[in-house]
Amino acid sequence: MKIVYIALGGALGALSRYFVSKFVNSHLPFGYIPFGTVIVNVVGAFLLSFLMFLNIERLEISRSFLMFFGTGFLGSFTTFSTFTYESLSLFLTSPFRAFCYFSSNVVLGFLAAFLGMVLGRGRVL
Repeated sequence: MKIVYIALGGALGALSRYFVSKFVNSHLPFGYIPFGTVIVNVVGAFLLSFLMFLNIERLEISRSFLMFFGTGFLGSFTTFSTFTYESLSLFLTSPFRAFCYFSSNVVLGFLAAFLGMVLGRGRVL
């Protein structure tokens, strides 16, 4: 049954990533940097960190939900492969834009994960 939960979550996560990225990239004036990927990765980093620290520290979240949402949905909602491809593509045309894109993914993702940890745990450290 775990496979079914992961597959369903994965399908929903992939579709969500597609629509969020498409919406963000078509509504921001910065067409030369794919902010849709930044948004899904940052949101995914926050949600996974929040969920896992909430589960560890304060609640008992069912394994089925963790498989569905954590592994399935967030695993396909976020994207390392697209991030690396877009970083390399930007680097070939503009190393500065690539640096901005790469840095924004890493720094904002880390800060989002840290915030998720704080909110999930209910305390900073």
